[in-house]
Amino acid sequence: MEIAERTDRTKFRDQVLKPLLDEELLQMTIPDKPTSSKQRYQTTEQGRALLERLDMEGGRS
Repeated sequence: MEIAERTDRTKFRDQVLKPLLDEELLQMTIPDKPTSSKQRYQTTEQGRALLERLDMEGGRS
C-alpha cells in the first residue's frame, strides 16, 4: 500500500487491486477465498509483459 501511496485498505482494494485483477494483470493465489488472511497476489503473464514494455520505454523507475 505504501508504494501505491494509499493508507486506507478499502481505497487501496477499490482503486488499485480491483482494476489490476479486472485487467488480469494480477491474480489471487486463493481465488475461492478472496478475503482469506492468507490471500496473496501474483503477477500474471500479461502483467509481466506490461512491466517489461514499461521498462523498455523507461516508464518505470
